[in-house]
Amino acid sequence: MAKQKRSGDAIAERIIEWGISEKLETCFDRAEKMKPCPIGEVGACCKMCHMGPCRLVGRNAEESVVGVCGASLATVAARNFVRMIAGGTAAHSDHSRDMAFTLLAVANGETRDFQITDVRKLYRVAGYLDIEFEGRPVNDVARDVATTLINDFGQQKGEISFARRAPRKTQERWRKWGVVPRGIDREVAEAMHRTTMGVDHDPDHILLHGLRTALADGWGGSMISTDVTDILFGTPMPVKAEASLGIFKEDEVNIIVHGHEPTLSEKIVDVVSEPELIEYAKSRGAKGINLGGMCCTANEVLMRHGIPTAGGFTNQELGVMTGLIDALTVDVQCIMPAITELSKKFHTKIITTSEKAKIPGAVHIEYDEHRAKEVAREIVRTAIDNFPNRTTRGSHVTDKFPMIAGFSHEYIEYMQGGRWRASFRPLNDAIMAGRIRGVVGLAGCDNPRVTSTGIHRYLASELIRNDVLIVSTGCGSAACGTAGWLTPEMALEHAGPGLREVCEAIGIPPILHLGACVDNSRILTIASAMAAEGGLSDEIGGMPAVGIAPEWMSEKAIAIGSYFAASGVPVIFGGESPVGASKEVTRIMTEVWLERFRGAMHFEPDPERMLALALGYIDKAREALKLKKYEPGKFGTEKVLMDMAARREIEKAAKPHIGL
Repeated sequence: MAKQKRSGDAIAERIIEWGISEKLETCFDRAEKMKPCPIGEVGACCKMCHMGPCRLVGRNAEESVVGVCGASLATVAARNFVRMIAGGTAAHSDHSRDMAFTLLAVANGETRDFQITDVRKLYRVAGYLDIEFEGRPVNDVARDVATTLINDFGQQKGEISFARRAPRKTQERWRKWGVVPRGIDREVAEAMHRTTMGVDHDPDHILLHGLRTALADGWGGSMISTDVTDILFGTPMPVKAEASLGIFKEDEVNIIVHGHEPTLSEKIVDVVSEPELIEYAKSRGAKGINLGGMCCTANEVLMRHGIPTAGGFTNQELGVMTGLIDALTVDVQCIMPAITELSKKFHTKIITTSEKAKIPGAVHIEYDEHRAKEVAREIVRTAIDNFPNRTTRGSHVTDKFPMIAGFSHEYIEYMQGGRWRASFRPLNDAIMAGRIRGVVGLAGCDNPRVTSTGIHRYLASELIRNDVLIVSTGCGSAACGTAGWLTPEMALEHAGPGLREVCEAIGIPPILHLGACVDNSRILTIASAMAAEGGLSDEIGGMPAVGIAPEWMSEKAIAIGSYFAASGVPVIFGGESPVGASKEVTRIMTEVWLERFRGAMHFEPDPERMLALALGYIDKAREALKLKKYEPGKFGTEKVLMDMAARREIEKAAKPHIGL
């Protein structure tokens, strides 16, 4: 039997094989050596107090085995799961809080290095918050927006501001079951309290608060981060870029930004083109400076500037192993501490930048928003000074793929009718007519315990072949980008006939790159806009839409999946279930959540079953909505999708020189 490939990316696999020949250890090797604990993997271990850890295993453990305190297996599994939600929500929301404070600093004139780039998005967000913006100074509006959003973190009563952006019927479900978040920090703190030894023991009750905590992420922290980042740095629109571990240049200084926070990376984008730094690079023997990204920081600068990406989570060690990265700059989340030990065998400098995160062996250059450009220049100079230390050691690769990214909510709305006719009606019509069977959000991490990026790629190709439009984020987008699949030509080659026709009419790929993992919030607002447009479901629940995180590994992914389930979207995760030891908790998350919220959460390790489950949910939703039965190549009557040329003519007639 052939050995399973470590990566679905042929370029990554080549570097992995080179590393094996050089006796270099990576996450793929450690995943083989370090087998998961079979008890903790399925949620049957409780370590909430020092009477344990208690292992709730054995025959009929669900009915007969309890911990020292008497906690049941269902209680333990539910508590473990909710703590994962709390961890993921805290990660996204702490990032979001920093973004909101940066906006406040800009509004108060406390930083010279940042400014409001998208005033239109600022006004749009002000409208969501019932903040008056007509005729007011931009900074005054920004101050009110920032203050209101910051208050959502510490608010103790009421409802977080952006909950009102959900469809009315979705909000009604939340209120019925008491899961509307009151304040972001309150829900995280209460989740930790409820799951402490001796507090909440009802698994259904525990999980309900888990959903409230997750909603504080999706409709709170993540949505705030997405909107504020757009306001400060620009709302994305399609850009051309490249993806692969082959983006590094042998004759230039290679700098990689890796992590999740966009503020410092935006300033690095600004300064790498400064003539003084380019001349300094040349003085050290390089022809120029080449900036790339990795993981979600890559997605942030990719979406707005077309900066190339070297891929997702499992590529970070492989990037070092090319021998071409002069500085790998990291901030927070999904950073493997192993990169510092690996970097000793090459010349790469690992630079930590966040006050919240240091790694032994790394150079620390701390970010300060009040002197952001100065810090960015110091990082670039450090990389330039390291260029002469480069050796010939490394697995040098040159293959790379073109990609199109930058599909924000606003641009997807615009591309369906232009500025004056923007709506989600054409998309809804295409779904109703059966040209598009449904929509899948393909997200989540890539994981070395499976053929990394391979399941993403399998599902992506099969879904679009079945006329399913994909919206992707995070490392799911990176997996598709490094496969060369984020181009309009992909629709011609691989998409089903209906989806292909829609993509050709609009001029888009069949897989729309929406951004970083916090930008899953864009999917929520898109689904809400589709519900408001009419013709499908009048709430998010019931739409022919599914979320899939086939290779997840992070607590953030659990928080994301949970807020989608609570919002009405069935979600499928790959791998073994972290609550699999408890049939009761599994039943609540699949059957009870579906009844209450029209969303559910499944864990399925088999990719073919994932696909079947997703298509099954989509087809059942179409049937319940009394839509035309999906038949490949057979479409009903619908409004004609205008091509780009037709939309330009309409806009030209309405008003010349209209831009986004």
